[in-house]
Amino acid sequence: MDIEQFRKAGYQAIDRICDYYYALQESKFTVLPDVEPGYLRPLLPPTAPEAGEDFTQIAEDYQKFIVPGYTHWQHPSFLAYYPAGFSFEGILGDLYASSVSNPGFNWLASPACTELESIVLDWASQMLGLSSSFLNSSGVGGGCFQNTASEAALVAIIAARSAYKASYPDTKLEDMRIYTTTQTHSLGLKAGVILGLSVRALEVTKEDNFSLRGHVLRSALEEDKKKGLHPFILIATIGTTSSGAIDNIAEIRSVAKDFPEVKIHVDAAWAGMALVCPEFREMCHLEDINSIADSFSTNFHKWGLTNFDACPLWVRDRKYLTDALDITPPFLRTAQGDAGTVIDYRNWHLGLGRRYRSLKLWFVLRGYGVEGFQKHIRKAVGLNETFVKLLSSSDMLSLCAPPSLALSVFRIDPRPSVSNQTTLPEDALNDLNKLFYGKISARKDIILTQTVLNGQFCIRLAIGSAFTQEAHIRRAFDIINHEAKLTLEAWEQPRIGA
Repeated sequence: MDIEQFRKAGYQAIDRICDYYYALQESKFTVLPDVEPGYLRPLLPPTAPEAGEDFTQIAEDYQKFIVPGYTHWQHPSFLAYYPAGFSFEGILGDLYASSVSNPGFNWLASPACTELESIVLDWASQMLGLSSSFLNSSGVGGGCFQNTASEAALVAIIAARSAYKASYPDTKLEDMRIYTTTQTHSLGLKAGVILGLSVRALEVTKEDNFSLRGHVLRSALEEDKKKGLHPFILIATIGTTSSGAIDNIAEIRSVAKDFPEVKIHVDAAWAGMALVCPEFREMCHLEDINSIADSFSTNFHKWGLTNFDACPLWVRDRKYLTDALDITPPFLRTAQGDAGTVIDYRNWHLGLGRRYRSLKLWFVLRGYGVEGFQKHIRKAVGLNETFVKLLSSSDMLSLCAPPSLALSVFRIDPRPSVSNQTTLPEDALNDLNKLFYGKISARKDIILTQTVLNGQFCIRLAIGSAFTQEAHIRRAFDIINHEAKLTLEAWEQPRIGA
């Protein structure tokens, strides 16, 4: 393909992308594709072509074979997991970034890539209200893009391990311990597996809204130290995956003063974006995060209007990372790096090469501005409030945890008059809700996800697509309510027959 052929194919691609998003807005696609596992292999040749093919045919096959197999994460009725960030500004930023295909492993590899990342993550940090300690311009702390929140946590743990070993060099790795909670994302356990370190998940309860409390953390740290173990990092969460719980950073702050050797990493992969709105900063413990967090991560590619992937990790002290990750062989040395006048971001993460992510976030931040981000977050929270009001009107459905920003977790919990008996035992309620979720999952026009909270099988509804409107939430509730009625009828039918 030459330049002019690329120009023509590019025009066609943009037209088709626009048509795709019109179709999403008009609900011409169902959320889930109507395909079965293995659908694609019979449609494609078993080997790559020997000779290059005409791009017109390649583009046609994309529309014919690939698009029908997509789960449409930007669909207005995609209410599962957490949202996948999207904006047309982000698409264009990715297009421009991919056009230069720059690995950006040091400043000299592309000065613009490094310097833009440094600036744009300072913009983002300020927008979120993070302490000036986390600014790249501070010369002490700073931010760097990671692949995902899981990798951000892994990097933070590696850095914390290195710092602890530097202070306590005789410590055995098998005696070092990572702390999470029973609601922390699986990134904590996965990091333990990768690094060969033990992980202790602290129990959180429904009575505490699944939030880590200070006394629970203090008790665990004291207990493990008496056993000769070495606590070295806590992963605290702002907005857990299952329930949207927010760990009590204010109480953790009081504990942290007595255990200064324990680093604090705050995983705010989803809910961190709510910090753009001043009214949510207190509930998310921003002041306490700014006081004690050694590192903080959030995903602009979730609720932050930016196409996957865009996950910054900010650190209070950049030496925290570079002391652990800086390996500079002769072929990577540059005059600028040797002089210490530039940031070489390869020393801030696991890989050598890295994607040029800053351009798309720069486009998105400029296209929306702080006000645009705030409007987006407030809209999703308001839509969730609408859903909660609808849910409260039902005599079949109830919340399993307090609503958290744009997330609600619920289940069938019928009133006695509905279930034809006083109460259902917990095991029966779980079986009932598994049947309920099965009915919802069988549909193609909506997608929700399941979870378990303190032994209760629950269903999550997470709002975040820029295309979701109140009409979609009301329709989602109608579907949920309808399937709940069918589930209860099916549940009661054998009893009646008996």
